[in-house]
Amino acid sequence: MDANLFANLWLGLQTAGSFINLFYCLTGVILGTAIGVLPGLGPVATIAMLLPITFGLPPVSSLIMLAGIFYGAQYGGSTTAILINLPGESSSVVTALDGHEMAKNGRAGKALVTAALASFFAGTVTTIMIALFSPPLAEIALKFGSAEYFSLMVLGLVASMALARGSLIHALGMIVLGLLLGIVGTDVNSGVARYSFDIPELIDGINFVVVAMGVFGLGEIISNLQNETERSLLVKKVTGLMLNKEDFKAIAAPVLRGTMLGSILGILPGGGAMLSSFAAYALEKKVSKNSANFGKGAIEGVAAPEAANNAGAQASFIPMLTLGIPSNPVMALMIGAMIIQGIQPGPSVMVEQPALFWGLVASMWIGNVMLVILNLPLIGLWVKMISVPYHLLFPVILVFCCIGAFSLANTSFDVYFMALFGLAGYLFRKLECEPAPMLLGFILGPMMEEFLRRALLLSKGNPMVLIARPISATMLTLAALIMVTLMLPALRKKREEVFVEDD
Repeated sequence: MDANLFANLWLGLQTAGSFINLFYCLTGVILGTAIGVLPGLGPVATIAMLLPITFGLPPVSSLIMLAGIFYGAQYGGSTTAILINLPGESSSVVTALDGHEMAKNGRAGKALVTAALASFFAGTVTTIMIALFSPPLAEIALKFGSAEYFSLMVLGLVASMALARGSLIHALGMIVLGLLLGIVGTDVNSGVARYSFDIPELIDGINFVVVAMGVFGLGEIISNLQNETERSLLVKKVTGLMLNKEDFKAIAAPVLRGTMLGSILGILPGGGAMLSSFAAYALEKKVSKNSANFGKGAIEGVAAPEAANNAGAQASFIPMLTLGIPSNPVMALMIGAMIIQGIQPGPSVMVEQPALFWGLVASMWIGNVMLVILNLPLIGLWVKMISVPYHLLFPVILVFCCIGAFSLANTSFDVYFMALFGLAGYLFRKLECEPAPMLLGFILGPMMEEFLRRALLLSKGNPMVLIARPISATMLTLAALIMVTLMLPALRKKREEVFVEDD
């Protein structure tokens, strides 16, 4: 196994180390950092807008670039959180609590270095975890039948409800909406058009890219224009980019705890960077000897959540790569990118396309090295970017979205449809309906239907096949238990309070 692991990692390094893939990795991490620095954009909207570009790229290069945007944004989000108390990324909300206080006390440089080093360590550890745990997990998943896959996806959707922000009814409604949108198009078995309303463009189904660009791209833009805030820079020039022995001693344990917690929570459906950073800060506040200084500029309050959010972001690749199950909206977009490239997500990817799988894993470590080398010297550039008013960026982003939507099939229908979903995305935010569960339902819906129909076909229409197989029955039981537990009034109230601080 060890020999195979090293051989696979060597294959990954050769793939990720090619000039073209290094270029796209560098492009991804720089773009990701810039997106993280600019409050209001975020990796979900950016990746959604860049999906049309991936059509013309090799599969490995496109996934490496999109992954770089995701974990690069975790680095960039901390910069604005520390310097202007305006998190560029939702996962950096907690970093602002102590990071901005450190900046006020003249320790902005130390806060930024702590964030960068914690993120790098967490990213490196999580990359090793992906390399170690993905092969055995994929090996188990290869033994899954249609019934097990259907039950796994049901469990994933139910778990995403538990970890989605806001009302439980809203989360359930968004999942159902996503499932309904996913069945539009031609039925695979009968060849009959479903819910296309005699619109020729809908016979092949609703384009995933159009939905993603509309809901997350345009919807985010409209929402941010309405809520644009003034940004006042606390420091014009960042100095003191060196940590002393006491600083390293103070951050060592928080970084380790944050990395471990983020690695675990990142795998959960609905988890990822944001949940990890909140949990790591709460844990650190309880166990730290310096807990009295939390919220007043404690360096531990920067180290723990920054390690956790980067670990959570990269750990979320494990279920996506091995099971084909997206644990958050970005992973759903990554699966969309794989489907666009003609790749069936799931455990077969590791067997059928080892260069793609291991190249993506190796690129994460290379990207983290690039981020540490580039981020600190370029802090001056990121500081200047913060001052760009959002209303000046809006027209450029809007034009980019329209060009991307039109390029999908060279038809204006996709542009109008994207605008419709953009309006829907804005309404979702106004109604406090998080759009992420809808995207998960939209991605998983067609696959769930396919596996369910295949299982029923093999069992001659007997639905008991779903509970006759032990693994399938266990996952369905877990899903049912989660649903029943969520209905308990006390837990439901507690759940809705978890992300109050983020709102």
